[in-house]
Amino acid sequence: MFDRVMAVMQDDLVLLALPAFFAALGVELLWAKKQFRPVYESQDFWASMRIMVLTVFVDLLPKLGGIFLMFLCYDLSPLKDTVSRTIPWWIVLFFLDDLTYYLFHRANHEVRWMWAGHSSHHNSQYYNLGTALRQGVGERVAKYLFWCPLALLGFDPVMIVTMMSISLIYQYWLHTEAIDRMPKWYEFIFNTPSHHRVHHGSNTRYLDRNHAAVLIIWDRLLGTFSEELVSEPVRYGLTQNITSQRVLDVAFGEYGNMSRDVKRAARWQDKLAYLFKAPGWSHDGPDKRSNTLRQEAGLD
Repeated sequence: MFDRVMAVMQDDLVLLALPAFFAALGVELLWAKKQFRPVYESQDFWASMRIMVLTVFVDLLPKLGGIFLMFLCYDLSPLKDTVSRTIPWWIVLFFLDDLTYYLFHRANHEVRWMWAGHSSHHNSQYYNLGTALRQGVGERVAKYLFWCPLALLGFDPVMIVTMMSISLIYQYWLHTEAIDRMPKWYEFIFNTPSHHRVHHGSNTRYLDRNHAAVLIIWDRLLGTFSEELVSEPVRYGLTQNITSQRVLDVAFGEYGNMSRDVKRAARWQDKLAYLFKAPGWSHDGPDKRSNTLRQEAGLD
């Protein structure tokens, strides 16, 4: 078992893609300077780079444990002799992986303790390929559990982790303003920079929309889609932006906010609600959850 887990850990497509990521980042930097676009800010960019390094180290143990659990689930699966590494099964896995990512990503926005681990990917007020590397640090702890059911369905962990990596590589190019719109048919089916700019918006209209990885169809089908409007430019960042670029503040600041809210509540029901309800819920103040704000603004 240990040898199988380590073999998957060492075969990391995302790390192999890092040179291409940085090459694309350099091209975007040149584009931003040539177009006089304030896409990058020095302190913000280096905060993103430090978060990237921190994420690599934080991810090690959860990934190791997650892949170990995947192998346990796979060994228990009655379907493991049915599913094979053939093209039809890879296609099935693509759709299952993409749906799994959508559910995981949506949960990161709608469950407060999960949002605390994901918010570092959103707390930059700049949108660029450096922001793409500013991953959610704390979210790594629970991430791989969401993919274990695929192993129970008979997909071996090598296939699962490979598909997860391909999905993550695809999502990198979404973090740019250099691309306006893709062809209409592509925008209808796939996640694009335009759709993902919406996801990073703090505008009421755009809050908690477009959780897609590769396919935007899940958002369209499940009611979380919003188009990017020319009439309403995206404001990047949080509804209450952070002011610090310190790594610990960027990566873990929301845990502190959540902890203070839990301590303020007297009833245990309210304490639990601060952990499991969506960000913006309050036991003694206005409801600032995204769905409530949209309803109040007449957007839903």
